[in-house]
Amino acid sequence: MTDYQRIAAAIGYIQQHFREQPSLEQMAEQAHWSPFHFQRKFQEWAGVSPKKFLQYVSVEYAKKLLRQQLSVAEATHETGLSGTSRLHDLFVTLEAMTPGEYRQGGAALTITYSFGESQFGPYLVASTPKGICCLHFADDADLALAELRQEWPQATLLAEMTAEHTQVARFFAREVGPGDRLHLHLKGTDFQLKVWKSLLRIPEGRLATYAGLAAEAGHGPAVRAVGTAIGANPVGYLIPCHRVIRNTGDLGQYRWGPTRKAALLGWEAARTSSLTLI
Repeated sequence: MTDYQRIAAAIGYIQQHFREQPSLEQMAEQAHWSPFHFQRKFQEWAGVSPKKFLQYVSVEYAKKLLRQQLSVAEATHETGLSGTSRLHDLFVTLEAMTPGEYRQGGAALTITYSFGESQFGPYLVASTPKGICCLHFADDADLALAELRQEWPQATLLAEMTAEHTQVARFFAREVGPGDRLHLHLKGTDFQLKVWKSLLRIPEGRLATYAGLAAEAGHGPAVRAVGTAIGANPVGYLIPCHRVIRNTGDLGQYRWGPTRKAALLGWEAARTSSLTLI
């Protein structure tokens, strides 16, 4: 069997038997590898560990049941998890909300949003009680608002300037000190969250490559998947995805346009005297 066939067999097994919550040893048996070797190979091919993949499959099935209006307890039982607290932990980690909030379609969540102006153009910023959940450059205000509604379809949107939004404006204006902190409320998979966390470690005046960031996030072979996660970053500028370029030195793509990416990097280079590749 090729490595691909072994991994495919393991994935098929997980998808068919996730309700039994198989152990690492049981999953490794399907690939005819030792648990240690299987763990490493699966991470290389899938970009996540076998355990995380099992969690993704379990949560996706639970989400399907909750959309059918099964209770959290019923969804937990049908998914094969040990208790509702386990399902709660998985949802908070992978979906940035509780199972109950998901079951309600986010209807109980209120998101405040406002528009602002920066040296890089207009932007839309939005926040929940947990922190900033969206920062999009908004050349088209209606389109930016539509994207926010698409990302949080059942939430109540309220046009209001909050203290967090004022602090974002201060970040753009460089009126922040060492003690200033912005809390973020990010909704994404564990893989995406890990990539976005790696982006936060790229300091101003430094650049990273997609391959380098993939290695930093612990997913060296999954460069394309890391690029996709970077492109899905919901909080522009504060999570500096603009600081990632291609190995060739080409700036690459940017969710809010290559011209804006070049402007961001040029502005940062002027402030730090140079841009250095890490």
